[in-house]
Amino acid sequence: MRIHLLGTGTPTPSLRRMCSGYVVRAGGSTIVFDHGFGAHHRLLELGIAPTEVTHAFLSHHHYDHMGDLARLVLTRWDQGAARIPELRVYGPPPLARIGERLWGEDGAFGPDIISRTRNEVSLDVYRARGGTGERPPPRPEVRELAPNETVEGEGWAVRSAGVAHFGPHLVSYGYRLDCAQGSFVYSGDTGPCAAMERLAQDCDVLVHMCHYLSGTSPSKAFAQSVTGHMELAQLAEKARVRTLVITHVTEQMDRPGVRERVVAEMSRAYRGNIVFGEDLMEIPVAGPAPAALR
Repeated sequence: MRIHLLGTGTPTPSLRRMCSGYVVRAGGSTIVFDHGFGAHHRLLELGIAPTEVTHAFLSHHHYDHMGDLARLVLTRWDQGAARIPELRVYGPPPLARIGERLWGEDGAFGPDIISRTRNEVSLDVYRARGGTGERPPPRPEVRELAPNETVEGEGWAVRSAGVAHFGPHLVSYGYRLDCAQGSFVYSGDTGPCAAMERLAQDCDVLVHMCHYLSGTSPSKAFAQSVTGHMELAQLAEKARVRTLVITHVTEQMDRPGVRERVVAEMSRAYRGNIVFGEDLMEIPVAGPAPAALR
């Protein structure tokens, strides 16, 4: 299993931190967890072609977590030229309605898709890429998940859990992937909650939003819907997480000296490994190890 961080930022525009996105390669599958704006660019920077992606899991429907979904679906379809299986897309409701409004016949990209399936110029490109016969439109396999539902793949399984973020206006999930090589847990966006603690129990890698410095929350509702650094440390310690990855990093803490302070303070409450996430970083499943001194 290989884990890479695509985007570790927030909705705040940044050239250094793209919006949320993560990719895990396990059991012959390439799986993205969230695909916010800029995450697709990072995927390409890692050398992973859209046609290699087999599954996508969305945590919730904020744009910074699913803004690049249409790009993934359409680019993969266009480049794949009907030679690869359809992308399998999972997430909370109303995922099916969102997909239909994006790439359905009357969706936002409907005119584009019609031109690429009926215009002779586009069909020339389609055939040059290996396509034959009539060109079918994109039909990703979209499945809306319920909490505590499991999706099984080749040598891996992903389980969903309902988490505390922007309810009742959004349904939000965290995910846990288990395979022979280890376990990966992704929080999506959430405030501190028992469901997340249960999902992360004894996992190898927990990638979790760390949105603000504890004690600076502007409201009770804010603190219930996103996670501060000390609340995250306490959750990771209770769940006996082996490696904790800080992500969804705001400008409040993304400064020299403040980052180090965050890790130092969290280390007093959590005894495992702490990684301050950066875009394109690979997270070792077995935990960090020092390089040889040369």
